[in-house]
Amino acid sequence: MEGFLFQAMIYLGAAVLAVPLAARLGLGSVLGYLAAGIVIGPILGLVGAETQDLQHFAEFGVVMMLFLIGLELEPKALWEMRDRLIAGGGLQVVLTTLAIAGTGVAFGLAWQTALVVGMIFALSSTAIVLQTLTEKRLMETPGGRNVFSVLLTQDIAVIPMLALLPLLAVAPAAAPEGAEETIGPASEEVEAARTLIEGLPAWAVTLVTLGAVLAVVLAGIYLTRPVFRWIHHTRLRELYTALGLLMVVSIAVLMELVGLSPALGTFLAGVVLASSEWRHELESDLEPFKGLLLGLFFITVGAGIDFQVLMQDPLRIAVLTAAVIGIKGAVLYLLARMFRMRTRERWLYTLALAQAGEFGFVLTSFSVAQGVLTEGDASTMLLVIALSMLITPLLFILYGWLASQGEEAEEPEPDHIDRQGPIIVAGIGRFGQVVSRLVMGAGYDTVLLDSDMAMIETMRRFGFRGFFGDPARPDILHAAGLEKAKVLVVALDDPQASLRLIAHARSMRPDLHIVARAYDREHVYQLHKAGADDIVREMFDSSLRAGRYVLERMGLSEADAAEAQAAYYRHDRNAVKQLAELWQPGVPVAQNAAYVRHSKELNRELETQILAGMSGGNAEGGETAQGEAPSPDARSPGSQSG
Repeated sequence: MEGFLFQAMIYLGAAVLAVPLAARLGLGSVLGYLAAGIVIGPILGLVGAETQDLQHFAEFGVVMMLFLIGLELEPKALWEMRDRLIAGGGLQVVLTTLAIAGTGVAFGLAWQTALVVGMIFALSSTAIVLQTLTEKRLMETPGGRNVFSVLLTQDIAVIPMLALLPLLAVAPAAAPEGAEETIGPASEEVEAARTLIEGLPAWAVTLVTLGAVLAVVLAGIYLTRPVFRWIHHTRLRELYTALGLLMVVSIAVLMELVGLSPALGTFLAGVVLASSEWRHELESDLEPFKGLLLGLFFITVGAGIDFQVLMQDPLRIAVLTAAVIGIKGAVLYLLARMFRMRTRERWLYTLALAQAGEFGFVLTSFSVAQGVLTEGDASTMLLVIALSMLITPLLFILYGWLASQGEEAEEPEPDHIDRQGPIIVAGIGRFGQVVSRLVMGAGYDTVLLDSDMAMIETMRRFGFRGFFGDPARPDILHAAGLEKAKVLVVALDDPQASLRLIAHARSMRPDLHIVARAYDREHVYQLHKAGADDIVREMFDSSLRAGRYVLERMGLSEADAAEAQAAYYRHDRNAVKQLAELWQPGVPVAQNAAYVRHSKELNRELETQILAGMSGGNAEGGETAQGEAPSPDARSPGSQSG
C-alpha cells in the first residue's frame, strides 16, 4: 500500500507541477504531461516497471474520450461524415501504409515486415490530437472535423490490421521473453477473447461480432433510460458517476471479448446516446475521469521512453522519426490538396496527423508475439512512436504559425456583385438572418453580404441569394449599391469591423440610415460616435423577454410583468443616453469615475421607476405596456437599447 501511495504521489505531483508550467508557456497540457513523464522516468528514475501496468489502465482515458465525443455526435451527423470516413480516412491509411512499406523494402526489409511497419506507423495518436484540438478550440472547425474523421477511420482500421498481422509472420510465433509475467488483466482479456471466438468458423465470428455491436446499440436505445430513471429516484449523485463508469467499462470488456477495439465500441455507444436526455449528465460525470486518465496515459508514454536505446544510436532514431513524420505529412498534404482544403485546414490536416499513435504500441507488441517483428525492431519502433508523439505539440505550434502567415493568402476572391437594392444587410449570421428574412418577407429588395463562404452557401441552399465578400471593404460596399441605398444594416460579428464599416458609410453617405448590431453597452457608445442611427444590443430584447417570463412565474400578472419590462426599457433607454455623454473613448468604464458615479445613481432609480410603472401605469406618454417607444431623434443614443 505504501508503494502504491508513493507512486500516486509522484505521478500526481509531476502533473500538477509540469502541466500548468507548460500551459503558461503556451505549449499545451499534452506536452506538459509528456515532459513530466520524462522527468520522473528516464531522468530521475522515480518510476519504473509499473509504467507499463499503468499505461494499460490509463488507456481507459482514450476509451472515455471517444465515448464523450460520441455523445456530441448524433447518428445523423455521423452519417453525414461517411464520405470523409471512407475517402479521407481510408485513403490516408492505405496510402501511408504503402508509402512507408515501400520505403522499408527499398532499405532492405522483407515485404512482410515492411508492410507491418507501414500499418503501425499509418495510425496517429487519437488521445494527443483530440485533446489538443479541444484545448485549441479547433474541434468544430472544418479542418478539425476532417482530422477527427481520419482518427475514427484509423481506430476502425485497427481491427482488420490485427486480423492480418498473423498472416504476415516471417518467423514462428513465440512468446517474448518474460511473457509469463505479462500484465495480468491484459493477458486475461486476451485469453477471454480467445476462448470466446477462437476455434469458431468465420461466419460464427462474424455473427458474434455483429451481435456484440447490436447489443450495444439496443442497450443504448432501450435499457439506459429506465436504468437512469431508477438511479434518479435514489437522488444520490455518486450513483450517476458509478453508472457512467459501469457503462464505459462494460462496453470495453464486451468489445475485448469479441476482438474489437474498446474505443470504437464506446464511441458507438456514445453516438447512440447522443439524443438521450441523460447525455449532459454522463458528460459531466465522466469528464474528470477522462482528463485524469488521459493525463496519466501521456505521463506513462513519457516515462516509458527508452533513452538507452536512443543513446546507442541517436542519429538513426532521429532520422527514422523524421522519416515517419515526413512521409505521413507528405501523404496527408497531398490528400488535403486533392480534397481542395483551404490553406489553414490543409496545414491542420497535415501536421495534426503526422505522428504515430498509441495503437502502435498495441500492434507492435502483438507483432512480436506473432513473430512478425523481432525484439530489437520492436524496441526501435516503440521509441520512434513515443518520440513522434512527443513532437506532436510542437507540430501544433508550427501549425499556428503557418496558419497566421497564410491567413490573408487563403481568402478566396469575393463574388461579383451584379445587383443592388435599397437595403444592404452586412453580416447574415443569426442576427442578420432574422432582419433580412423579415425585410424580404415584407417584399423589399435586399442585398446580403457576408465574409463567411460557408454561411453564404447555406443561405443559397435555402433559396436566399447572398454575396461572398468582406462588407467592411469599401469596394464591396460600393458594388452592393451604397450610393443609392436607403438603409444599411450592420450585423457583423467583429465589433471593430462594424466600426470601420459604419465610419466609411457615414463619410460617403451622410443621409444614409444605419441600423447597427452592438455587442455590449460600450460598443453602443462606439457605434453612436461612428455614426449609427439605430443601435440594437444583440442580447437586450431577448433578455428583457426572459426577465418578463421570470416575473410571470413568480406570480405577477401578464400586464404587471409587461409593464415592468416596459419600465426597465424606458429606464435603460434614458440611462444609455445620459451615460453616452460621460463615456470617454479608450478609458474603461470601470475607471471612469464620473461614469461609475452616475451609473450608481441610475441603478438606485431603477427599482423606484419599475414599481411606479407597475402601480401607476405608464409614466411617459406615448409608450404602450409592451415597451413600444416613439421613434427617437436620428442618431440619438436613447435608441441604442433596442
